[in-house]
Amino acid sequence: MSTAIDELVEVMDRLLSPQGCPWDREQTHESLIRYLIEESYEVIEAINENDMEKLREELGDLLLQVVFHAALAQREGHFDFSDVSHTVSRKMVLRHPHVFGDAKQLQTGDEVMEVWDGFKRREGQQYLLGGIPKILPALMRAEKIQEKAARVGFDWPNVNGALEKVREEIEELSRAENEAEVLEEWGDIFFALVNVARLKNIEPEQALQACNDKFTRRFNYIEDKIKQAGKDFADLDLEEMDVLWDESKTKEL
Repeated sequence: MSTAIDELVEVMDRLLSPQGCPWDREQTHESLIRYLIEESYEVIEAINENDMEKLREELGDLLLQVVFHAALAQREGHFDFSDVSHTVSRKMVLRHPHVFGDAKQLQTGDEVMEVWDGFKRREGQQYLLGGIPKILPALMRAEKIQEKAARVGFDWPNVNGALEKVREEIEELSRAENEAEVLEEWGDIFFALVNVARLKNIEPEQALQACNDKFTRRFNYIEDKIKQAGKDFADLDLEEMDVLWDESKTKEL
């Protein structure tokens, strides 16, 4: 294992050397952000497709980003990949005293998360929700906020209350009188919907992406049919496109 990691670190060092790649040498932590995000989502895509060959490749691409950032930090005199690896290893050992220490065994994932929250507070996190990155996608951030609040008892007793909250927020949106109120009420609706999804054990991000994929398949069907007829979108009105849309649904696209 260490030999394989060492090989990757050496490859990165060669790329960043004076005799290496000009593009790699031009990169900074900031310029690499987009690639870190892209590779993370490609890993998720491989998982969703249950494609193990693709997952192996995409995990490698994601690991490369970690090694790249560590190599840049090393050249700036901050830390290297070994420091990154040792830091997370120590963190895992310290946060799992029920595995590596003499603490009592934990029986559920919820118990583990409660222990982790305790460690984070002792490490200087002032607020329970303080460790949730603001840069997360909004649906994912809302879910994590709700999960953490739920761990201390701030939660609906069942999904019925959450569903009623959705209906309440939709009614408030209908009464909104200006742009600021509309924006706020839309946010409240999304947040309430995430609560319903969470209580139904549904990943809201995954559900919305599945809906995006379904819409894309059906819209592609419309576009294919229009092209096959030698026409363009401008040649059809909405009613005609709706007919094709309904046709795509019958084909279970």
